[in-house]
Amino acid sequence: MAEITPMMRQYLEIKEKHPDCILFFRLGDFYEMFNEDAKTASRELDLTLTTRDRNKPEEERTPMCGVPYHSCDSYIARLIAKGYKVAICEQTEDPALAKGLVERDIVRIITPGTVTAASMLEEGRNNFICAVCVERERIGLCLCDISTGEVYATSIGADEPAHLENELGRYRPAEAVLSPAAAEIEGFGQFLSARIDCTAQQMGQERFAFDGAWELTCRQFGADSLPAEDHAAICAAGGLLSYLYETQKTDLSYIANFNYYTTGQFMELDLTARQTLELTETLRSKEKRGSLLWVLDKTKTAMGSRLLRSWMERPLLSPVQIGRRQQAVGDLVEDIITREELALVLREVTDLERLIGRVVYGSAGGRDLVALANGLGKLPDIRNLLERCSSGLLQSLRGELDDLPELRAELTRALVDEPPFSVREGKFIRPGYNADVDRLRDVMEHGGEMLAKLETETKEQTGIRNMKVSYNKVFGYYIEVAKSQTGLVPDGWVRKQTTVNSERYISQELKELEHTILSAQDQVVALEYQLFCQLKEQVCAHVARIQQSAAAVAQVDVLCSFASVAAANGYCMPQVDDSDVLTIVEGRHPVVEKMLRGTPFVPNDTHMDGNSDLCAVITGPNMAGKSTYMRQVALIVLMAQMGSFVPAKSARVGIVDRVFTRIGASDDLAAGQSTFMVEMSEVAQLLRHATARSLLILDEIGRGTSTYDGMAIARAVVEFCVDKKRVGAKTLFATHYHELTQLEGQLPGVKNYNIAAKKRKDDVIFLRKIVRGGADQSYGVEVAKLAGVPDRVIKRAREILDELEQQGGVSAPAPQTAGDSQLSLGEMGGQTVLNKLRMTDVNILSPIEALNLLAELKQDLNG
Repeated sequence: MAEITPMMRQYLEIKEKHPDCILFFRLGDFYEMFNEDAKTASRELDLTLTTRDRNKPEEERTPMCGVPYHSCDSYIARLIAKGYKVAICEQTEDPALAKGLVERDIVRIITPGTVTAASMLEEGRNNFICAVCVERERIGLCLCDISTGEVYATSIGADEPAHLENELGRYRPAEAVLSPAAAEIEGFGQFLSARIDCTAQQMGQERFAFDGAWELTCRQFGADSLPAEDHAAICAAGGLLSYLYETQKTDLSYIANFNYYTTGQFMELDLTARQTLELTETLRSKEKRGSLLWVLDKTKTAMGSRLLRSWMERPLLSPVQIGRRQQAVGDLVEDIITREELALVLREVTDLERLIGRVVYGSAGGRDLVALANGLGKLPDIRNLLERCSSGLLQSLRGELDDLPELRAELTRALVDEPPFSVREGKFIRPGYNADVDRLRDVMEHGGEMLAKLETETKEQTGIRNMKVSYNKVFGYYIEVAKSQTGLVPDGWVRKQTTVNSERYISQELKELEHTILSAQDQVVALEYQLFCQLKEQVCAHVARIQQSAAAVAQVDVLCSFASVAAANGYCMPQVDDSDVLTIVEGRHPVVEKMLRGTPFVPNDTHMDGNSDLCAVITGPNMAGKSTYMRQVALIVLMAQMGSFVPAKSARVGIVDRVFTRIGASDDLAAGQSTFMVEMSEVAQLLRHATARSLLILDEIGRGTSTYDGMAIARAVVEFCVDKKRVGAKTLFATHYHELTQLEGQLPGVKNYNIAAKKRKDDVIFLRKIVRGGADQSYGVEVAKLAGVPDRVIKRAREILDELEQQGGVSAPAPQTAGDSQLSLGEMGGQTVLNKLRMTDVNILSPIEALNLLAELKQDLNG
């Protein structure tokens, strides 16, 4: 067996402790990877695989590859994006002081949910890691974004896995840590990987034990902020903290605010509703453009962009809280000057949340501290502008804006405007801040002048005229004296070398100056880093104040964004209350109206309540605008409960606790489910969890099966939804089953509506207007024509439709006509016959030739 070097033995010992990670092993200016890690990294990062053992047989060679330490972030990001974990192994002692092999150890493990580097994160969205456990018949859930310090926790009934999925769909964590019982929840692993692209790993139950979890959470957050009665939430939080301590190995004191919430604080939206309503990305292309977020996000800061996404994912259920936001938006809508000036200042505010996170975490550089100081420097301007606003919320936020003038002044005084990337190479402390730094820099810049001055002073003191100060690599700096003047050499000088014409000496003064000059670079770099660490400690002492200011800036930014969108698009302030009324006058779809270029959007009214207008059955053809209208109503409700203005002339929205959607048909092939199975699963969830305060958006229920089965299911669903003893929820129900229009008059609260259309001969024009009553016809053939179906098929469809309408049965096959002959022969396989006919000139055929040709063609057709 090949002998293992001490360095490789050290590597293997560390790797053995972290077999699930790719180990980045620091050697000089590179992170090296060996063995299987090297092969994986080479494949995933397109790195050249090499070896140091070229003199050994191939089977004994150790494969290796590496990346420069100063540009490792981009490589780590690519590995994390592919689902790998990366362990960073650094030298833990100074190589210059080490006796033998330099000590190394893991300083951090980077996973999909624990990324902090700005280059690996998306500015406008959080990067959560979560823990899920089962405790006392409840499922505990805790989420943390370690880049900002945000923590959220709740618990869910163990019999409500769908509710757990809804919560995870809200936050979309990048990584999940699961207890053994959580990992066994049916279909949960599939949901994490396939639906929300979350990397999951199972941990031991001991990590989630209550006693240990309580101790960890109390130490991190303080007992006063914890829900002692909710064991499941505490266990999840403790399990998550345990994992973070284990992987991050650094100060996490900035993760200090424990946000515990329960069901009833926010509107619940399942993952299907988020996707079909296209809240943050489009269903088809997964892009932000074309989503509600694209319309509403006019924020100027990264913090504001993340908060807007959070507000969209968690609409409020309290009319009072909604009203506070609305009043703030109203103030900013009316005061265009303040709004525009705020936007200009907010544009200059840096990402204070993530900057303070990196400072406390230990990964910040000089540029981060300068950015922090610059961001804080804009807060007085925001505070002054908000003084003009009367809104209670804006005044409250104004009071929370703390620019920490002493800290900001210290950072500005200490750091140059544009520090270098690394704090290990100096040159970032501003001249005049520290006398020792200035002195050492002066030595580095004027060392030659100092040597010349020493030489001049020594000549004057000793009377030695033929002397000079020189340097070589063997002795360093020395004084060279001609032999004719060695008698003048002072007693304190030490002779180092004799040459043919001179003697070489060193003096104590020269020795001290040599040490000063040669060590100045190392000293100034070390001193600057020491000063940088002191500055970081000063910043860390103000974490809570900076986080409070960052949160206030984010809210101001979102409210400004709402106001800008409302003013630009003619939105109104909706009345939001605890009633069961939903009234929208001239409502518009916020996204579709922005996508229409040069075409005015046709507004529509909506009126629903818990009594006579409980369910709207909407009929009309595809492409007429049924789905757009229903989505429009849901989005207006959601926007209203976010605190935003809405695209309408006026609106009154009674609080909605959940929005359910069943729109569109898509086979879930990955899960082995057909269109109809997916549809019925969604309907089952909807019927099981909807309440009288819910809003149901149902499009074409039952179309995935036979006509009569589909119609029966559709009717039964409507009956269930409007039955106040069962659900009694406000329902928008679009259908092609015209028979369902008979429900008006049979079921209380059901009203018929249709999309108005105008027919001209064989063409149809959709007016996009919702009107009372059922549709008088389906216009299916006309829609097929608009879609580009060939005229021949359209013509035949009209013939069949006429027969069906007259006979009430199935139409007979189309008779063959002269005009159909070519198509018929082609369909019968008579390609040979077609070719012969095309090549025949019938004008020159004699009667007998024509008969012979006909017999030949018949023979060809008969095979």
